[in-house]
Amino acid sequence: MAKVGIIMGSESDLPVMQEAIDILKEFEIETEVDIVSAHRTPEKMMEYGNQAHLRDLRVIIAGAGGAAHLPGMIAAFSPLPVIGVPVKSSNSIDGWDSVLSILQMPGGVPVATVALNGAKNAGILAAQIVATSDPSVLNKIEHYKEELKKKVIKSSKKLNP
Repeated sequence: MAKVGIIMGSESDLPVMQEAIDILKEFEIETEVDIVSAHRTPEKMMEYGNQAHLRDLRVIIAGAGGAAHLPGMIAAFSPLPVIGVPVKSSNSIDGWDSVLSILQMPGGVPVATVALNGAKNAGILAAQIVATSDPSVLNKIEHYKEELKKKVIKSSKKLNP
């Protein structure tokens, strides 16, 4: 069964959200991916939020641009942790509208928010949440972080032989 749900407001968000899909595949974490618009398919959004935990999901990544209501609305309906990815879209005000829409949630409805177009970090954070109850994922994250460290050391040695 899927462990991480990845949803987005429209198909145009997929190039950004693909980074979350890819990193979760790298960690061998099952995902389900769908387009769920807070404004155009509100019934589908409510059903998704209400039912996600019944499908064995552990966390939801929700990406949206413009007014970016999807992450907050999913958080309102779901008992699962939600990670919001603000997407710089064609109708965006340099992405700030999306960032603030996701970041400025009212008390009681938290949404963890990553950087603008930061779907890769959303995937890593989702993997870390899954890792709290899955030792094999924890090992993969430890390995990933070790590889990041090695890459920086290698780059440093190139500059300072």
